[in-house]
Amino acid sequence: MDDQNRNLILASVLSFLVIVVWFIFFPPPEPVEQQQDAAIESTSDGSALPSVDTEQSASAPAEVTSAEEAPRIAISNDKLRGTISLTGGRIDDLSLLDYKVTLTEGAEDVTLLRPVGQKGAYYAAYGWAALSGVEAGNVPTPETVWSVEGNNALSPRTPIKLVWDNGAGLRFTRKIALDEDYLFTITQGVENKSGKAIELRPYGLVRRAGEPSDLKNFFILHEGLVRMSDGTLAEDSYKNMRNYDVNQREGTSAERIEVTEDGWIGFTDHFWMTTLIPQPGTAFRSTAKYFASADTFQAETVLPMVSVADGSATTVTSQFFAGAKEWDTIRSYQQAGVKGFIDSIDWGWFFFLTKPIFFVLHYLNQLIGNMGWAIIGLTLLIKALLFPLAYKSYVSMAKMKELQPQMEKLKEQAGDDRQKLQQGMMELYKKEKVNPASGCLPILLQIPIFFSLYKVIFVTLELRHAPWVGWIKDLSAPDPSSLLNLFGLLPFAGPEPGSLLAFIALGILPILLGVSMWLQQKLNPAPTDPTQAMIFAWMPWVFMFMLGSFASGLVIYWIANNMITFSQQYIIMRSQGYKPDVFGNIKQSFKRKKPTQKG
Repeated sequence: MDDQNRNLILASVLSFLVIVVWFIFFPPPEPVEQQQDAAIESTSDGSALPSVDTEQSASAPAEVTSAEEAPRIAISNDKLRGTISLTGGRIDDLSLLDYKVTLTEGAEDVTLLRPVGQKGAYYAAYGWAALSGVEAGNVPTPETVWSVEGNNALSPRTPIKLVWDNGAGLRFTRKIALDEDYLFTITQGVENKSGKAIELRPYGLVRRAGEPSDLKNFFILHEGLVRMSDGTLAEDSYKNMRNYDVNQREGTSAERIEVTEDGWIGFTDHFWMTTLIPQPGTAFRSTAKYFASADTFQAETVLPMVSVADGSATTVTSQFFAGAKEWDTIRSYQQAGVKGFIDSIDWGWFFFLTKPIFFVLHYLNQLIGNMGWAIIGLTLLIKALLFPLAYKSYVSMAKMKELQPQMEKLKEQAGDDRQKLQQGMMELYKKEKVNPASGCLPILLQIPIFFSLYKVIFVTLELRHAPWVGWIKDLSAPDPSSLLNLFGLLPFAGPEPGSLLAFIALGILPILLGVSMWLQQKLNPAPTDPTQAMIFAWMPWVFMFMLGSFASGLVIYWIANNMITFSQQYIIMRSQGYKPDVFGNIKQSFKRKKPTQKG
């Protein structure tokens, strides 16, 4: 068998098998469970209060409509619109102005947070847990109706202040500020005129009723709990959160981590996130909970105890992120002190590749102004980095072509003695300084790069609804064109994405991918062995159908990679004295083979 053809077949088959195996058989590893959390108290509306008494039981949340009946304070900046309920001071109504649900005209803004009483309620709440010197009923709860002091609308220029007096000598305040992006700063205060010292623990929580309606449930993407604890990132799915160690008394499960210095906790969706962020350098209890009876998930930060003497006051500041996982924005918060915040984006196993790949892609997009062309630019850069290895590989392939007459002679001399043939070929390779395996390396190196780019395109927000040219309006989605309606020339829509018909009636980009792979094969004559020839003949079209349902951005990368590889290989082989007969090989592939005469 021709060693060059063997290498190419093995590399192609290996690429195909690895892609199949990767997406079917290798989900991410399960995270390690942590110790069981303390129990919680809950108020009648289901907004839980952390308890420092681990022996107390926890009742499941019960939703009420009081939050809907309370007055509301408007929230607005250039990226957010929403309201805060004065019942509990909850941040529970928030939409993202820069992002639409779909690309259709008039589509609604993406809704991130929803009030209690609505399907999929999702909100943040803050409060105090009473320890000593004050009864639990004399601290504000998520049912407490606050008053507004000063500004009655929240914007980057106008923070708001909520106040509540318990009538027993304690006055509680909550100042909320908003930046130009997605970060709320919450300063909780208490003034003590009760005639005795008190001890309290401030807390923040994010509560989500049920799993999100648009949950992808795709193993390459993490959705659910995400937290950083003293430099250690932990992720857990909603499914796993249901399986935490259960407090059978009240049907509450919990997982607690005592953070000593820096961290954050919250919930992440595909493109959006909510995160509780204590002040850097602050120790706190990071707790994730699931209420089985109400199918409700909760993330908490419980801050250290504060002691307030009679006649004195204290404040505690923390932050709350609620918005889109924009790389620039999240990185700016990390640079401002939120350690490890960029890792809230799901970079995956190949983070050492996905991070730099996205960084370059993001930079090229800023430079060029189009993410599709940025992907092609990234492909050029990757091929340039791999060029030294590719050069050695293609030079070796060209030399092997020159050795073809000597190899045929060895086959004649060896006859049926395969061991003698192998020894002779190895001596020939050694003498001519040719490595027959070098042809596989460039293709094998493309596999982790391919997976990493797939991860980047699927996970990062910057490719969502990003257009390229003409009919490609969303690089994170498959090519919407279809052979069924002649790529839009006929007056009816193509098949639904993800359907069997869509798989068969390919779009323009998948067809170009198949053609580019087929053209790359034509740098060499078809193998004389019928089995090899059949594999070569089918491989481009198998890949064409297999990758046809992938994101358009990934298919663009693959096409660009194939064409650059074709050009590099053609030029290098010409420079080594071997002229590939591309057109001759194409014509030969269309000729019908004569049947072998028997007898």
